[in-house]
This record gives sequence, C-alpha cells and structure tokens, in this order.
Amino acid sequence: MIDFDKYEVVMFDCYGTLIDWEAGILAALRPVMAVHGIDMSDDAVLESYARIEAAAEAGAYRPYALLLRSVMEQLGQRLGFEPDVTQLGALAASIKDWPPFPDTVASLKRLKTKYKLAIISNIDDGLFEGSAKQLRIPFDHVVTAQQAGAYKPSLDTFNFALDKIGVARDRVLHVAQSLYHDIAPARKLNLNNVWVNRRKHTVGWGATPASDARPDFEVASLGELVDRAGL
Repeated sequence: MIDFDKYEVVMFDCYGTLIDWEAGILAALRPVMAVHGIDMSDDAVLESYARIEAAAEAGAYRPYALLLRSVMEQLGQRLGFEPDVTQLGALAASIKDWPPFPDTVASLKRLKTKYKLAIISNIDDGLFEGSAKQLRIPFDHVVTAQQAGAYKPSLDTFNFALDKIGVARDRVLHVAQSLYHDIAPARKLNLNNVWVNRRKHTVGWGATPASDARPDFEVASLGELVDRAGL
C-alpha cells in the first residue's frame, strides 16, 4: 500500500490518464480512413498507432504537431493510402476536442485540496492549451516534451520535470496509464508511481506499446485513486 500522506505533489501523465486519447485518436482517424475505404477494428487501429508513434518519439525531438503529421503519413503508407494536407493535420487539430475521462475533473478537484498537481506530457505547449480548458483546473506545474526537448519514456523528460517542480523525489507521486511511457521510466528513477489501468476490462494494449513494467500500485480509475487517498 502507498502512504498517500508522504506526498506533496501528484504528477500526472495527461493523454490516456486524464484525457481519453484513444477516443480522440479514433475520432480523428476514422473519417480519414473512411474516405480511403480502410476498414479496421478499433483495436487494430490503436495498435498500429501505438507502434508508429512510439517509433517516431524515439528519434530526434521534433514538435508533436509535426510528429503527428508523420504518424498519419506512415499510417497511410502501411494501409495503402496517401493523406492530403488537411488529413495530415487531423490528429493535431483534434487534440483540443479529446475528452477527459468521466472521473477526471472531479478527481482532480478533490486531489487539489491536499496536493500540488503537475502534468508531464508528450505534447507541445500550444496543443496542451486546448486540453487545459477541458480539464478545468489550474495545475501547479505543466511540463511538456517541447520544454524538455524529449519524449517519454526518455529519462531526460522526467529529470527535467523533477528539476522544474523542485520538490524532493520522494515527495512526488507519479500517476499514469502507460506502463511503457511512464511506469517503466518512473521505476528506473525510483519515483513512486501508480498505474491507472484504464483498459483493465479491455483486451490488448490500445494506443500504447506493451510493457512488462510493474507499478508500485494499481487502480482502475482516478476515482479509485482519490478514494484510496482518503479524499
């Protein structure tokens, strides 16, 4: 069990943990694929996305909007279609509309009564602004890949975030959905962590690559996390 009283800052991954990025990704990709006559299951679409995006993030840093254009282009190459200029920008343009999970906003408000809240996300500063409006709560710290010049799971991103937050590492609790992007590097850094297993009742890994990383603690939702914290 985690001693929730020892933490000063709760640091969240955003997309996949607070924001339902799988719903957002599918909403952006489905119209493009329909135009080109591509018929795939949601799971197959998300798994293709996961492989392509993770490979793109492992290379030299480039802004997320440009990275998403590359993801769309490579998805087209794999599936046999050529996206036009508007379709290339569809993923980045849709981010502002990606919805929070139903428990996100209420859970953040409850956590805010006790903790400072931080974001560490594979996103551009400008693209996060649309999501910030959806989350409807001021964060004490927002750290993006653009600021760090690297994408998770790079340890550089986490070290940058921890330096910026400026709190002793053992006073920070990292909360995330992706074992690959977040829990694995958190463990390497001895950063206490909670896995929000948003796909607990769903087969497959969805929009994140598979990982055998073992979290310190697991919950199925943010609501469960807040309850466990006694708030």
